Order: sequence, then C-alpha cells, then structure tokens
Amino acid sequence: MFILKNAWISIKRNKGRNILIGIIILIIACACTITLAIKNTAVDLIDSYKSAYDKEVTIGFNRENMMKDFNPADEEGRANAREKFDNIASYTINDVESFADSNYIESYYYTYSVGLNGNDIEKAEIESNSDMPNGFGHGKENNMSSTDFNLTGYSSKEAMSEFISGTYTMSEIADNAWDIAFNGNYVFINEELATFNNLKLNDKIKLEDEDSNVYEFEIIGIFKENEDENEQPMSMFSNSVNTIITNSNAVVNLTNGNENLQASIYPTFIIDSYDNVEKLQDEFYEKGLDENFILQTNEELALSGVSSIKNINSFATTFLVITLIIGGIVLFVINMINIRERKYEIGVLRTIGISKLKLTMQFVSELVIVSLVALMLGAAIGAVSSKSVSNSLLESEINSSKETAEEINKNFGNHGGEKGGMHGKGMPVIEAYDSIDAVVDIKVLVELLGISISLVLVSSIASMVSIQRFSPLTILKERS
Repeated sequence: MFILKNAWISIKRNKGRNILIGIIILIIACACTITLAIKNTAVDLIDSYKSAYDKEVTIGFNRENMMKDFNPADEEGRANAREKFDNIASYTINDVESFADSNYIESYYYTYSVGLNGNDIEKAEIESNSDMPNGFGHGKENNMSSTDFNLTGYSSKEAMSEFISGTYTMSEIADNAWDIAFNGNYVFINEELATFNNLKLNDKIKLEDEDSNVYEFEIIGIFKENEDENEQPMSMFSNSVNTIITNSNAVVNLTNGNENLQASIYPTFIIDSYDNVEKLQDEFYEKGLDENFILQTNEELALSGVSSIKNINSFATTFLVITLIIGGIVLFVINMINIRERKYEIGVLRTIGISKLKLTMQFVSELVIVSLVALMLGAAIGAVSSKSVSNSLLESEINSSKETAEEINKNFGNHGGEKGGMHGKGMPVIEAYDSIDAVVDIKVLVELLGISISLVLVSSIASMVSIQRFSPLTILKERS
C-alpha cells in the first residue's frame, strides 16, 4: 500500500513527464491495436482462402516412371515405351469406389465418359475441301475419336469444373434442370450442335453404341464454350461441339452389362490433409492402382491465392516490430532521464530506510499505472479505427468474391437467382466486419496487454539498475 501511495503522489507531482510517457504509450497502443487487427484480418483471409479450396487429389500419369530408361535414339526403346504405355492397367468405377473407401478421404466425385454415335442427330463437322485454307472446316476434335459424340457424365455440380472455371456457360436451361440433372437420361448439349441439328430445349435425341443399342435422352440445357486464346482461329466449331453432358448415373446404366462399351473415369478425391497424400498413394497401390499412375494435389493452387495476403501479414508484423523497438527505446531513454532528475529523491528515500526492492517497485508501479491508463485509451482509439481499416482491406476481396460467385452461377444458368446456385471452388465467402469486437477480440487485447507489460519491463530496466547501483550517501554528498 505504501508503494502504491507513493507512486500515485509521484505521478501527480510530475504530471508533465508522465503525460509525455502516457502519450507515447497511447500512440504505441493505438498503432499496435490497428496492426494486430490487420494481422488478424490477414489470418482470417488466409484461413478463408484455404478452406475455400477442398484438398483435392486426382490420379495422373507418373511420367517420370514411364520415361525411365527411355532412349529416344533407340528404336527398340521407343517401341518398349509405347508397349509400356499401352499396357497400363486402367481403373474402373468399382476401383474408384474401392479407392474412396479410405480413412484419409472425406468425399469424392468423378467424371464418367463414353463414346457414342448419333442415331437421329448428326455430328457437327464439315467435309474437308482442298480449296479451303489449312485448318478450315473442321472442329479440333472432329477426327480424334472413332465415335461421333463424347457423352460425359458428371457425378455432381462440384465435378463440373468447366462451368466453375467459366470455360462453359449455359445459354439456355430448363426451369427444373438442376432438380433432375443428376438422375435419368437428361443432357446438356453445345449450342453449335443444337444449331447444326435444329434442336431446342426439351427435344429428345437418340444415340447408339457400336452394337446398335439405342439410348434416348432429353435436352434440358444448351451451353456454349467461351473462346480460348489457343483455339485455332480457322476452326469451324469449338472444341466441345460434339461433347454431350449428362450425369454419371446415366453412363453407369449404359455401361452395365455392355462389355463392348468402354468408359473412362476421372475421379477427384477430397482428403483430410495434404500430409497424407503419400500414405493414400501407397494405399491405392495396395488396392490395385497401376504404379504408372501417381496422385496429384491442388495444394499449389490453393496456396497461390494467399500470397498477396501473406505480404500484408508480413508488412503488419514488420511494422509492429519496428513500432515496439522504437517505442521501447524512447521509453527507456525517458526513464533514464527520469532517474537522473530524481536522483536526490532516491538518495533521501534510501537514507530513511526504504529498501532497494520497495523503491524499485515504486518506480515500476508508477510506469504501470500510467501505462494502463494510456493502454486503455490507445486500445479504444485503435479498436474504433481498426474496424474501418480492416474493412478497407477486405473491400476488394469481398467484391471479388461476390462477382466471381455471381459469374459462376450465371455459368450454370442461374441468372440472378439462388435456385441451383453455388459458390466457386477456390473463392472464399468473405464478409465485412460489422462490429469492433469482431476485429479487436480477446486475443488482440491479450496480445496488447502482453506487449505493454514487456515494454514496461524493458523501459524499467533503467530504474532497476540505477536504484541498485546508487549509494544514498554519495547522492546526498553530490547534492550538497
């Protein structure tokens, strides 16, 4: 009690000096509050971006393994490489379901494709003409397959990456399309193919396999392929002109019991952690995956979106460190000056029997009291300012998030509506802070308190060392 009483009396007696110390601490507290709020905002953004990306794993070719010991100058070596490629054991939908039965996998989806010929519709192509310029007259995919059409079945909207990326956009769609799209024989066709065959929504089309089995589908949507910079400028049709989109169940029903109908499956697995990819790959090999395949992740893509935000976080950290260093030095110097000015007071107090420990605690208490008052004011000012500062940082991200979500919904044919809408993979849902405590939470206050205590202790070193070193008799003699 004696220590606190003396500390309070000393604070009132030396108002000018303590006001100066208080202003410095207030500025430091205000700057630290805003900086910590910015850091928290950056961390929230990074977490939001990371959570927006599912941890995806796909199956790709292990080119390094396939090209091992390959010598392009050796004809036999090239033949062996071709044979090795041709003999790669493919995987089936049953294999995919077996792979997905893993503790490391949270969910999965896939694309299932099969080649079919037209029964009552024609493949979009134009016969080659020697008088036409090279490249004119053929869509790029027209001669790449022995069948007329590529029937691609998606297991869910999440699997429809072409629409999410904006490569495909729905130009016409039935009202109930997304209610029935993933069950039954319903299809989306390219608008160029629709024009070529004079087709419209709700028309029926017939496709057949090489055994002349006929399958009927109803058109519930018409899509277009957006221009690709790499597309041949003289191509008559887009790459996807003869691609017909359906659901994976429809393809499964077609292939069941038909051994001659070969389908290709492209699965995507959602895993719990990128750290488990190698374990999952070993598990896939044990379940029969050919070792010429390898698991690939989207980790690099998931991290690419947070690089600029990490820069903001790094800048905030650097600014915080510089603020603390400068603030600590200034407070230390002020305390050194304070000790020199109060040297006689220290000598008198020591002469009347005040111990070094009590005297040290008194000087520290003075600084703590001034610091706490300045800290509360600085935190309050910083909290009010940090909301607008953080929302300014979020503004561009919020606008980008909303615009991308709206664009993706338009790609799926949901023009301004929420029915069937979805948010894009890799695009987080970001909202502005609507209250101060959302930015300056208990974590920030605890960090700020820790910073203040550290500054008080550092700046009090001068008084601690000086009081322990001063001799009261020497001080009084110098005064006389």
